[in-house]
Amino acid sequence: MTATDRPDPNSLRCPCCSGLVFGECCGPLLSRVRPAPTAQALMRSRFTAFARGDRDYLLDTWHPDTRPRELDLADDLRWYRLDVESVSAGTPFDSAGEVGFTAYYRTPDGPGTLHELSRFTRVSGRWYYVDGKVG
Repeated sequence: MTATDRPDPNSLRCPCCSGLVFGECCGPLLSRVRPAPTAQALMRSRFTAFARGDRDYLLDTWHPDTRPRELDLADDLRWYRLDVESVSAGTPFDSAGEVGFTAYYRTPDGPGTLHELSRFTRVSGRWYYVDGKVG
């Protein structure tokens, strides 16, 4: 398969399951064309970054007070579905927000899920992931 035979990544559905194509959804955020306008958009883009293995984006969007020094992404873990279950605040007019979600993954040992209530904060107009409660 040559590069011209491959589908344009901007025409493929976004991994965050928004229903939009990558180029209209998380693509501009991951390529740093624009910042996430809401906490939910940042959470979706971070899921997409996990799905694509984009360690730099994950670290860049993690609040400096809680960001780890390093982030190890498992090569054998494949994130494939995201269900947003709750959103509290996190609009362009808020300074904080929470997003509850379930993320689905597969490993060589089988499928699994991660349920989390993530907290976000907006600093100087930019959203950051702070932390999350897994449950």
